Amino acid sequence: MSDYMVRATAADAQIRAFACTTKEMVEQARASHNTSPVVTAALGRLLSAGAMMGSMLKGEDLLTLQIKGDGPVNGLTVTADANGNVKGYANVPDVILPANAIGKLDVGGAVGNGFLSVIKDLGLKEPYVGQTELQTGEIAEDLTYYFAASEQVPSCVGLGVLMERNNTVRQAGGFIVQLMPFAEEEVIRKLEENLKQIASVTTMLDQGNTPEQILEIVLAGMDVEITDTLPCRFHCNCDKTRVEKALISIGKKELKDMIDEGKEIEVNCHFCNRNYVFSVEELQALYARSK
Repeated sequence: MSDYMVRATAADAQIRAFACTTKEMVEQARASHNTSPVVTAALGRLLSAGAMMGSMLKGEDLLTLQIKGDGPVNGLTVTADANGNVKGYANVPDVILPANAIGKLDVGGAVGNGFLSVIKDLGLKEPYVGQTELQTGEIAEDLTYYFAASEQVPSCVGLGVLMERNNTVRQAGGFIVQLMPFAEEEVIRKLEENLKQIASVTTMLDQGNTPEQILEIVLAGMDVEITDTLPCRFHCNCDKTRVEKALISIGKKELKDMIDEGKEIEVNCHFCNRNYVFSVEELQALYARSK
């Protein structure tokens, strides 16, 4: 089963909801960046959130989720578009930490205290930036707080990554449920009751539940209506042409210094960890093109 997400409404459109399964996406990120289990869990949660939040955008809009914390992972960055393409990286991919007090991967300990920034490039002159303080570093709670504090949308975010013993990804995914401004007290109460009773995201996925079934569980008795199904994947749009443009943008002097060293250079893409090699001749051609 490939990764995908669904969008839905419930309770006569008083609720909008999203759910995704992202095992392949998170496994690809793990393999590309060779992340440790706790970093895979942190990055996987943020990638899953990015896929769902990206689907709230339109057309060419782009979303960036950035976590800057004082924990050993030192920060995470995820970028998503409206079509389910997501990419991301951790600043320190190989952090190893003991399990937390309840025997789970200590994502909060890896992330630490700091800030979550949500940057939306909506094709305007300036991107929209919302920033909130991290509440737990566990990411789902931090996004729940962000939606309430920065966008004034009461939300519940559930995210999870389950690892195999060989440190590959066994399950990954999540859900976002949001109350519309006209949601009635009865609907709010029912949702709160449901949320108290649900198992974790990874438990629901490991029991074989699809994104549609997860929303049926979370929104039980609230007439869920699936409005859309979208594929989602780990996809980086870097290529040599883009890297050439980036090299040209650093300026003639820097390019000249590289050429004078007389060695080929290697440029690494943070998002997918791919390396691009440029010979001295290629650098000279870029120098000739630069202003």
